[in-house]
Amino acid sequence: MAGEPIITVVGNLTADPELKYVGSGTPVASFTVASTPRNLNRQTNEWEDGEAMFIRCSVWREYAENVTETLSKGMRVVVTGKLQVRNYQRQDGSQGTSIEMQVDEVGPSLRYATAQVTRTQGGANRGGFNQNQGGFNQGGGQQGRASYDAPAGGSAYDPWGQAPAGGSSFDDAPPF
Repeated sequence: MAGEPIITVVGNLTADPELKYVGSGTPVASFTVASTPRNLNRQTNEWEDGEAMFIRCSVWREYAENVTETLSKGMRVVVTGKLQVRNYQRQDGSQGTSIEMQVDEVGPSLRYATAQVTRTQGGANRGGFNQNQGGFNQGGGQQGRASYDAPAGGSAYDPWGQAPAGGSSFDDAPPF
């Protein structure tokens, strides 16, 4: 659905992400991000916490598995996605409304921590940039995973690969 607001939230995970599988076997991870603003009280010259905002988030497919393997309770994260409003009926018959974020991107915040990024093995050859076609590969694989197909008679350009002798793996990036 087009037109949902896209927002970015920085906060802490309230619990470990929960991985479940829907009827078709598709994995989905759910987690909650708590974002609490801190303001300096100029009268007391002390920091005070504002009202916490809790955003329920969900992410699908291999992305869900990556999230559950990487993130854990208490981690500070940066999450970007689309807000969706859902109306539902409670067990007592009253109507309720929930706001949930369908995650586009999520990762650890590096403000107070460091992270080691590891490319997953399942990421190769799954719909992404194809140098032979000079554009985005529309036909191949699952959304969200990049593939770097080799040009005819050559080897694949892989920006995540080993750095060439004497330089970065990004030094010899092909012109796009």
